[in-house]
Amino acid sequence: MIFAFTDEQRELAATLRRFLQDKSPSSEVRRLMQTEAGYDPRTWSQLAGQLGLPGLIIPEKHGGSGAGPVELAVACEEMGRALLCAPFFATAVLAAQALLACGDQGAADEFLPGIADGTTIATLAVAEDDGGWSADGVATRARRPGRSGDGYVLDGHKSFVIDGHVADLLLVVARADGGPSLFAVRGGADGLGRRPLETLDLTRKQAALSLDAVPARLIGAEGSAADVVAATLRLAAVALAAEQVGGAQRCLDMSIEYAKIRMQFGRPIGSFQAIKHMCADMLLEVESARSAAYYAAWAAQDGSDELPLLASLAKACCSEAYFRAAADNIQIHGGIGFTWEHDAHLYYRRAKSAELMLGTPAEHREIAAGYLIDGAARG
Repeated sequence: MIFAFTDEQRELAATLRRFLQDKSPSSEVRRLMQTEAGYDPRTWSQLAGQLGLPGLIIPEKHGGSGAGPVELAVACEEMGRALLCAPFFATAVLAAQALLACGDQGAADEFLPGIADGTTIATLAVAEDDGGWSADGVATRARRPGRSGDGYVLDGHKSFVIDGHVADLLLVVARADGGPSLFAVRGGADGLGRRPLETLDLTRKQAALSLDAVPARLIGAEGSAADVVAATLRLAAVALAAEQVGGAQRCLDMSIEYAKIRMQFGRPIGSFQAIKHMCADMLLEVESARSAAYYAAWAAQDGSDELPLLASLAKACCSEAYFRAAADNIQIHGGIGFTWEHDAHLYYRRAKSAELMLGTPAEHREIAAGYLIDGAARG
């Protein structure tokens, strides 16, 4: 593996940071939080048209950039730093990777170009009432409506679907005769109900779906969803870990900036040993999390066999580092950090929500432990 960013990757980060400073300031984040859609279509179009970000990991033959997991991690880190309100993670990470992993060339030809050019907002619907991201436990059913019909209809419900209320394309995991399978559902399909959820993190919208004989198209083969979801979630965990690093770094920066200007007893609070130690601990955790996220991204880029281990370790490490950084940021800011008017609570909410997304740190440590045990048994 090559553990250094290229000039192109550094330029991607710098360009995206400048774009987000202009398009995603705190005032815009707060405005979009209060809207039902949760994003600005004009900004989304610019992300696609000017920067080509929705198609970042999509091959060039489908209209994308053909970049890899490292570039995706670079982009996600900058978006996490700015708390970007946009359907990027659902579309460009979850849905795009699921389509790439399913091995269905027809589905890739049909859906990926729209995702790449930003005209199609897509998402992946796996979780149900328990919030689990495993395909094995889904209760939503897929059935054929008639003996001679080639299509399917879906019955059931999904919860915590990221940007599910605005998605044009929903990739739904449902149980067919052959086992858990992946199905494409159009956003305006008959029998589909979509309800925005009230969640802790207002900057990333989630929805509940109800499916009542909803027409669906099988993606890949029946019974293949478990492998597709597992492959998708590994890359998604790496991307989310990078996003968490961006948010944690912003919390650290906010803390240091405030500690320099907040005066107490005639001196900046940053001169007090307790604040120094807190900021030093935050720096250590943020840098450790960054190393874990970058290492996992390079492992994904390199096709390493250790990716299942590294992705879970990165997700666990970055989740905890982000949450502690967000909590310490509030503590360093004191009373003002608890107010609605201050941005500290926005990062705290995102940190807590992201900690639970795609599995908790405890669940990912269990995955990592299982990988190591299996490896020891094989050795």
